[in-house]
Amino acid sequence: MKLRQLAHSRTGDKGNTSNISVIAYDAKDWERLCRHVTAERVKTHFAGIVKGDVVRYELPRIAALNFVMYQALGGGVTRTLALDAHGKSLSSALLDLDVPDEEQA
Repeated sequence: MKLRQLAHSRTGDKGNTSNISVIAYDAKDWERLCRHVTAERVKTHFAGIVKGDVVRYELPRIAALNFVMYQALGGGVTRTLALDAHGKSLSSALLDLDVPDEEQA
């Protein structure tokens, strides 16, 4: 299943850093997100885009994960040649991540 079936996302940027929050639709899925949406998987998912570290922060009270991705925007809004200078499409791309369907496992 795709992450978008379990969660929605928001994104922001500052300089060359992108910030993506993944928020579970249902709090009961938060632990599943913690198990399968790791900083390592996010870094691999964005191979070739994110040049720096990916740091994950857990927000259990709102059933969310926040990922800070360094060196992710081609130098930042004023320097990048990317069409999506603010990285807004990165949140949609992250929701395409495959998450195991634990009910079928």
